[in-house]
Amino acid sequence: MHALRHELLPPSGVEFAIALRLTPSTVSKPASNHDPSSFLNVVTGRSNILRIYEVRHQSLLTPNHVDSERERHAQIRKGTEPVEGEVEMDHGGEGWVNLGSVKADGWQDTATVPRFYLVKEHAVYGTITGMEKVRTISSNEDQLDRLLVSFKDAKIALLEWSESVHDLMTVSIHTYERAPQLVALDSALFQPTLRADPLSRCAALSLPKDSIAILPFYQTQAELDLVEQDLNVARDLPYSPSFILDFVADVDPDLRNVVDFVFLPGYNNPTVAVLCQAEKTWVGRLKEYRDTARLYIFTLDLLNHTYPVITTVEGLPYDCTSLQPCATPLGGVVIATNNALIHVDQAARRVALPVNGWAARVSDMPMLPLEKDLDLTLEGSRLVFVDEKNLFAIRKDGMIHSVEIASDGRTVSKLTISPALAQTTIPSIACQLGNGLLFVGSAVGPSVLLKTHRVDEELPWGTVESATPAAVVDTHTTMDIDDEDDLYGESKAVARAAQNGAVSGGPTPRTRSVIHVSLCDSLPAYGAISDLTFSLSKVGERHIPELVAATGSGHLGGFTLFQRDLPVRVKRKLHILGGARGIWSFPVRQSHRVNGTSYEKVANPFVSERDTVIISTDANPSPGVSRVATRAAKTELAIPTRVPGTTVGAGPFFQRTAILHAMTNAIRVLEPDGTERQIIKDMDGNMPRAKIKACSICDPFVFILREDETIGLFIGEPERGKVRRKDMSPMGEKAFRYLAGCFFTDSNGILELATTDTAPDYDRNATTTLQAAVSAGSHSQWLALVRPQGIMEIWSLPKLSLVFSCNAISGLEPILTDSYEGPALSLPQDPPRKPQDLDIDQILLTCLGETAPAPHLFVFNRFGSLVVYEMLPTPALPDMSSPPNGRTSFLKVKFSKVATRHFELSRQEETEKTVLAEQKRISRIFVPFVTSPNPSQTLFGVFFTGDRPSWIIGTDKGGVNIFPSGHGVVHAFTACSLWDSKSEFLVYSDEGPSLLEWLPDITLDARLPKRTVPRSRAYSNVVFEPNSLLIVAASSLQARFTSYDEDNNIIWEPDGVGISLPCCDCSTLELISPDGWVTMDGYEFAPNEYVNALECVTLETLSTETGTKEFLAVGTSIDRGEDLAVKGATYIFEVVEVVPDPSSSYQRWHRLKLRVRDDAKGPVTALCGIDGYLVSSMGQKVFIRAFDLDERLVGVAFLDVGVYVTSLRSLKNLLLVGDAVKSVWLVAFQEDPYKLVILGKDMRRACTINADFFFTNNELAMTTHDEEGVLRLLSYDPTDPDSKDGQHLMCRAEFHVHKESRCSLVVARRTKEEPEIPQSRLINGFTDGSLSVLIPVDETILKRLYLLQGQLSRNIQHVAGLNPRAYRIVRNDTVSKPLSRGILDGQLLQAFEGLGTSRQNEMTRQIGTERTTVLHDWISLGVPW
Repeated sequence: MHALRHELLPPSGVEFAIALRLTPSTVSKPASNHDPSSFLNVVTGRSNILRIYEVRHQSLLTPNHVDSERERHAQIRKGTEPVEGEVEMDHGGEGWVNLGSVKADGWQDTATVPRFYLVKEHAVYGTITGMEKVRTISSNEDQLDRLLVSFKDAKIALLEWSESVHDLMTVSIHTYERAPQLVALDSALFQPTLRADPLSRCAALSLPKDSIAILPFYQTQAELDLVEQDLNVARDLPYSPSFILDFVADVDPDLRNVVDFVFLPGYNNPTVAVLCQAEKTWVGRLKEYRDTARLYIFTLDLLNHTYPVITTVEGLPYDCTSLQPCATPLGGVVIATNNALIHVDQAARRVALPVNGWAARVSDMPMLPLEKDLDLTLEGSRLVFVDEKNLFAIRKDGMIHSVEIASDGRTVSKLTISPALAQTTIPSIACQLGNGLLFVGSAVGPSVLLKTHRVDEELPWGTVESATPAAVVDTHTTMDIDDEDDLYGESKAVARAAQNGAVSGGPTPRTRSVIHVSLCDSLPAYGAISDLTFSLSKVGERHIPELVAATGSGHLGGFTLFQRDLPVRVKRKLHILGGARGIWSFPVRQSHRVNGTSYEKVANPFVSERDTVIISTDANPSPGVSRVATRAAKTELAIPTRVPGTTVGAGPFFQRTAILHAMTNAIRVLEPDGTERQIIKDMDGNMPRAKIKACSICDPFVFILREDETIGLFIGEPERGKVRRKDMSPMGEKAFRYLAGCFFTDSNGILELATTDTAPDYDRNATTTLQAAVSAGSHSQWLALVRPQGIMEIWSLPKLSLVFSCNAISGLEPILTDSYEGPALSLPQDPPRKPQDLDIDQILLTCLGETAPAPHLFVFNRFGSLVVYEMLPTPALPDMSSPPNGRTSFLKVKFSKVATRHFELSRQEETEKTVLAEQKRISRIFVPFVTSPNPSQTLFGVFFTGDRPSWIIGTDKGGVNIFPSGHGVVHAFTACSLWDSKSEFLVYSDEGPSLLEWLPDITLDARLPKRTVPRSRAYSNVVFEPNSLLIVAASSLQARFTSYDEDNNIIWEPDGVGISLPCCDCSTLELISPDGWVTMDGYEFAPNEYVNALECVTLETLSTETGTKEFLAVGTSIDRGEDLAVKGATYIFEVVEVVPDPSSSYQRWHRLKLRVRDDAKGPVTALCGIDGYLVSSMGQKVFIRAFDLDERLVGVAFLDVGVYVTSLRSLKNLLLVGDAVKSVWLVAFQEDPYKLVILGKDMRRACTINADFFFTNNELAMTTHDEEGVLRLLSYDPTDPDSKDGQHLMCRAEFHVHKESRCSLVVARRTKEEPEIPQSRLINGFTDGSLSVLIPVDETILKRLYLLQGQLSRNIQHVAGLNPRAYRIVRNDTVSKPLSRGILDGQLLQAFEGLGTSRQNEMTRQIGTERTTVLHDWISLGVPW
């Protein structure tokens, strides 16, 4: 049996982050004032995902896009609007807050705020363990930083940004896998740490056995020349040979057991501070060994390889965890321990600040006195400097504390810590970005961007400085996670001048320097997935499956709901409208006539008006019918005009005072009420032309494309209110053929034109004729065309000069650039040319995005390939003195591929031209739209109609994603605001015409649409109860733990200041309604009892006619301290319906009813049901129990299995038992007599986290995930001689995932053949937030894709130069070669989809197959569930 493993969702959250100037946009001036300037890049890493963000200045109010703000401003009474320097902070009624007096610093205007924008995302073939920025010799030329990334298998990759491919390029990769320190090492026990010198002189990677690998970098040409004299090194390398530094042998014999190391700033040579433990100890040995930590500070002489020690500090507390280097003016390092903060300077002076009473008990080091009522723990906290003498300590629960370092010069006298200022995200990393920005990354929730700046505030008269609060929280901001906080610094005396200019004689007031902190932006994330279940979500009248994941940790915990399709709900059916061939909705205004001239009132061009007209068309009855509809009553439609014939396109014209109506044989201009103003028959003299099959309308231009592939161009004359034909002679002959075309209006001035014309040009970015100037204003307009030979051209309007030509679009190449060719020839062929698979069928150039929409090119070809390109500025231009091919204008743009999707299309005979065929024809077109799902968000997107309808959405932090719409077929689509809502859509689908809207709170920044349900607590288990359609979840909480002896006497109580009881895990059971996520009922376990397993099982009962019923089974552990053995219990709950509270809006209400509590001598770790019986585990035993008389559990069979059961799964009468040491066992259960029979065991030692049955047709396999992240496919095959008559389960395939999976779901996968027994599909959730699927694969498809996988592994560039094959191989000493053939790598195969056609053909040719065959295979395996 074979399978494909594919990742549905990438890891979520941030584990590593670094700020640098990576892309050219951070150092060059923006091309236009309309573009928000990016001043910084932030690169984040989590597991195997690398994300690159730009940090840009964004207006707090985006007047170009947020319609709701405009409308609200329009309703404000005159005189109450904000003046310059003021900004509306919230909608809670506090009014206007003046920010004009608070100047952050010179680089930022008060009306802007820094925001994140995703640039690139890469899945790499390695687990990221660190990131740093460095500058090389090349940085002196382009002023850009380079990115250094370390990986778990002791590799370092040096990456830089390449503008030619608009992506990261690998400069070099340095591997230390074969270093002596890694030879005899279990990789799971060590994670390398990466550090870089602040001046980029070298970088260091920690290795096992107290060593670091040093990679030196050249900074100047002089250094390179000096080294070249001695060594024969390549001149173009930015680094010199790396070497390994052994601390014990080369620095100090006592420098062992390294805890942390950092580079210190302000030294002439690279200087390293290393925190270590010369003697290991723990709490139980503190009487013999305490204060065992040491700090060494030594310099690196990279040329002579000498390492003199500057400072050695001994006697530090044993629980030191991390180092934080101080700025150069202060010097030294801050050491974080679990119970104190310690500053150590270069002279070995130590100043320690205890944060609880334990610090004095675990250490003899002198410390400052403990502040009253201070009882904190710094375990899991992160430190980050705000400025030279102030740092934030962000604890593991997200509480922010300000720590101030008091010093005289470089001599530190004391440290002070403030009470908690606010609660932010749970930190995994905190780093300074510069310009007063702090980034707090979280692996279990959202990551936040904070802004800090200092303000001098006056102390009240007579106030003692120490009596002032250390922090106050302002309440007039809209911070999502934090409130604006003021961190008070040192006070200073100032003299206040009297009004007459003399200094007043009263007492001198004092001011303190205050640090204001505010939330700027956040990166959404949901963290680790603890458990998964499918529920039924009710949308309108139908239920759709929804994947419910228990995600997050602590106060960031809750549920994340994933759906396969973008969920929409039907607001109303509109059968009267029709529209099977097209629907268009747009605003039209009545014009005003003065002295015979038609004009309109000057309006804000950014104000988007409400739609007033809907035009729909149907092909039946022949020759079709077109309707013009307007709004009548509240929800009703009036159709005043019906016209025979089919509409091809419609849109507003003449500044929205008329309607341009294109039909199959004519162009019509209509009045706003639908009456005809002008009609132009599409005739060639007296001969009718071919039917018009497509059009593009962009006031004042109209483009039509006929069925014989000829085109027509029309232009409007506003002064006459009429349309006329436009001369197309610059484009070539009238008979030239074209496949597709569209207009694009550059409303933001993004497109920049370079020209060799010496004639004066009024505005290179604007259209210059009178007609265009009246309608388009300063917005430049362009026409994009595709010719049959696969050439895309962009023409400027209205002069029709060629500004861009590209011949790579039919090959769907990753980068499209100007080929500088002249206008192509596309004469008609005789006999007529037959359509080809690679012919471009549709093209659209429009804006896509959220707060800063950017132009994107959408391409769809006849084979079914949908590709999205982003338009990017490029400085590359030809020699203007001798322009190629007579071209005089060049558009300074290129296109970079950002999304690809291939569809299986239902083909129709091309020769069939009957009326019936015309009615059955499926129209596949791109429809742009703008929607506001909520008042604070506006999205520019595209909908793709046809038999694979899809939403194409671009977001700031998620990039471009393609989501299925969930419909079988969509014939027509348009955004519609006729009923005063900017979030509605008119769709004609297989269910007819209807008005739709998205479900509220949908997030579209991932590959699957998701909703987040914050619950302020984490959940360890979640199940769906099918009878009541409710969710049952076990929450994971913390409670104070008190230790008792056997006689229930308290052993120990807190006995000092700053001493408190420890915390332990505890759980509650919650019954939750998915409708509103209201908790209906719950069950609270003991404070020292927590849930291990929660399952919905079918048990025998007397209370139903069928004799069986679903119950909830819960297995728990009861902690009793170190001296008493842990116990457990099994609970059986029933969900019962009760009479709802009359005051409640719920018509049905349910409660949990406890049926049985069965105590156990050990923890109950796993549960499942089998044939109406309950299977439970206790330690190494498995029990089968019957539910007797609905009141007790009676044991009928048991089996001693491994050491500690972690997983139980059943299939019919088969039982799969996963063990923490002895891998997996396959057991059969028989009822007469009751007996458990061992069928087979996996003989290897592995810690199985979960195991599942996996089947297809008549084959059965078992899958296991272990704690190291290895996925194995096992089979029970008694016919195999190696299985010893089936006693040994045979391992057929191994696949390294490199992360732990705690939960899995088996769902049915039904293929087109619809077999009686469906195939299974396994969905796994991982601790890094990723979601994967395992799909059965046929033998023939496996062979084909396995060969392709080898080609992709060898022949394409992989990010950071990593090896995909080595990444997936599992070390197995019992076989001669790796068992990697049975499981395909979906991450690698997905790269094939994004390649250009020529590369795809080249790779498939080498493995003896065709590109189309491989794509069909991939499409058939691509559905999430």
